[in-house]
Amino acid sequence: MKYILIIGDGMADDPLPELGGRTPLEACRKPFFDSLSRRGVLGLAQTIPEGFPPGSDTAIMSIFGCDPAKYFSGRAPLELAASGGVMPEGGAAYRCNMVALGGDETLPFAEKVMLSHSAGSIEGAESDELIKWLFDNPEFAPMAKAAGMSVLPGSSFRHLAVQADADLAGIVLAPPHDHLDEPIGPILPRGNGNAKALLALMEKANELLEHHPINEKRRAEGKLPANGIWFWAEGKGAKLPDFAGRFGADGGVVSAVPLCHGIAVLVGLTPVSVPTATGEWDTDYEAKTAAALDILKGHDFAAIHLEGPDEATHNHDLEHKIYSVECLSERVAKPLCEALRARGEDFRLLILSDHRTFMRNGAHGATPVPFMIYDSRELRPGSGLPYSEKNGEAGPFLESGTGLMPLLFSE
Repeated sequence: MKYILIIGDGMADDPLPELGGRTPLEACRKPFFDSLSRRGVLGLAQTIPEGFPPGSDTAIMSIFGCDPAKYFSGRAPLELAASGGVMPEGGAAYRCNMVALGGDETLPFAEKVMLSHSAGSIEGAESDELIKWLFDNPEFAPMAKAAGMSVLPGSSFRHLAVQADADLAGIVLAPPHDHLDEPIGPILPRGNGNAKALLALMEKANELLEHHPINEKRRAEGKLPANGIWFWAEGKGAKLPDFAGRFGADGGVVSAVPLCHGIAVLVGLTPVSVPTATGEWDTDYEAKTAAALDILKGHDFAAIHLEGPDEATHNHDLEHKIYSVECLSERVAKPLCEALRARGEDFRLLILSDHRTFMRNGAHGATPVPFMIYDSRELRPGSGLPYSEKNGEAGPFLESGTGLMPLLFSE
């Protein structure tokens, strides 16, 4: 028996007026998803634990069977595990996004606006060049050194910063993707003395990056500049329970997102990267599917995480949110199942969104998400319903996402 997990990041949503009161899942063309849902179990799961802000960190930990209330210590330490970086004793890790800030450069920093949490989905080479230049800059480098801060380039907008002797007590850092098109003043670092050091670094970075040649070129090409950095997702360490020991299967996780690879490393699964994967709606769906099938040749479990629906939503791009879900159905799930059938393999498949991401504001939501589990043996009657948020209400409700893996591995 093979076990497969497909996460369409942020594909669940609320009804939208522009779709006639339907959600993107209800409006898109996904015949294979719907056929699996009709023949399998369809329900809702609460993947975001009570008291936690909605995000992929806690949601995907829950999906992999790790209770965030016991194990969550911040998103950045999970990503640090994926990079192979080392957390200094007493130190902390942060996500260090390249962001696009709007407003006249003469405005006070706090009056600028968060235009993009990803600097307009900046390409990795440009992003890496900018972050390396910044931390080597003679004005910025001494400030970073005084704060005990170093950077690990992430080959996208997702860099990591590591700080020695970091004080996180009382600190408040905001995820930039939840505050798009808002003034940044209310969400700037606050809460302790270390927050003031982080804020000073962010303000100096904006001053230095504003007219960097790469950003002037990006503006000339009609792109958003990467004229700021943003610290968030702080944490001091991460340890997670062993996946194979709990579920009796090993394998790998295919993703373009460091968070997923970090969770994989910490639970004892193999992180798998695909060179042509982008972490956006235009990723190489076929290559990611092929990578999962390769894992399943020698192992019993494979996960595929696709970031496209989430990033499209953050970018207010409804067309490509819908497109991403359609690709997950027809270019990932369908060929994956067909290939396993051709191999003569029985399989169980779990498909879900890790959390909702709302087109109305580009932010994550904590409301339950629809999940479906399909067993190729079709031993029991299915739901008879296509895959959607509303139809999930007719099936079982899991009060915690940590119940999903036991359900997938149950017979």
